[in-house]
Amino acid sequence: MAFKILTINPGSTSTKVGFFENDRPLKTENLKHETKDLLKFKTVYDQYLFRKKAILEFLKENGIKITEIDAFAGRGGLLKAIPGGVYKVNSLMKQHLKYAKFGEHASNLGAILADELAKEAGGKPAFIVDPPVVDEMIEIARYSGMPENPRKSVFHALNQKAVARRYADSIGKKYEDLNLVVAHLGGGITVGAHNHGRVIDVNDGLSGDGPFSPERSGGVPTLRLIELCYSGHYEPETMKRKAVGKGGLVAYLKTNDAIKIEKEIEKGDKKAETIYKAMAYQVAKEIGAYHVALSCKTDAIIITGGLAHSEMLVGWIKERVEPLAKVVVFPGEDELLALAEGSLKALKGEIKIKEYE
Repeated sequence: MAFKILTINPGSTSTKVGFFENDRPLKTENLKHETKDLLKFKTVYDQYLFRKKAILEFLKENGIKITEIDAFAGRGGLLKAIPGGVYKVNSLMKQHLKYAKFGEHASNLGAILADELAKEAGGKPAFIVDPPVVDEMIEIARYSGMPENPRKSVFHALNQKAVARRYADSIGKKYEDLNLVVAHLGGGITVGAHNHGRVIDVNDGLSGDGPFSPERSGGVPTLRLIELCYSGHYEPETMKRKAVGKGGLVAYLKTNDAIKIEKEIEKGDKKAETIYKAMAYQVAKEIGAYHVALSCKTDAIIITGGLAHSEMLVGWIKERVEPLAKVVVFPGEDELLALAEGSLKALKGEIKIKEYE
């Protein structure tokens, strides 16, 4: 049976939408919003009617009747920590997102928009899939050595889970039957240990855990970091930007553009080559660590994210980790497709639809 699914991924200045038949995209578009229009709204929630109108216009322009859509899936926002999976949008979820109980972000509108459109379609189901707050870490993985600062699960859950399921499907197995190490390489880098369907350990790429990335510093020597913070040379916001936004490749090479860096390497830039290779080295070490987290019983290592398009970077990583397990590459980060794939499995009864509570 063919299901029509509309997927919605709200960003800070745009709303990405995709119209799918099962997992086949029929039409996708990035609906861009003018900053001046968004500034009229006091909160993110206040934008939902504005964005809903843009989505309805997208449907009209492409001759898509809202009543022909079988399900709506929105990007999960900042909710309480929950296990991964497909969740039905309910009143508690909408309340938490509306009042930004766990933080305000454009993605909070994903579930709200999906639910509003689902009602207009005649009461069709509305879902979220593997939101950023997915937390399945085992207890011993949470200890950092500093009780006031435990390790947390903050990672590219939607894409990591999607490619893990995609790989399982490709070999005729269930995600829940496999041990996988998944490395997402993007502006931030996260590596997760997927143990029979649960991400039992993962680096918090946003808070400085793990490898450095194009824009983030990753783990750095702690005492030296403290000295820099109290040196009197840097404001708190400056230090935060050094960790996230102006760290990693940006700090060393003044750019986060991997294509530009690779062109410089091809021209003979040894500094660029060393730093780019150092990032690959750190990713490989992180993959090794999560291979150990799986008791060295890894069925496959999956490399994904935007930087997985780089044959140079992936090649350097492969050189170090191929002895551990089979390496497969799923380049890119197609969140609209990931939302459609998760929703499709729920509609077909292949995975259980969960309740947010």
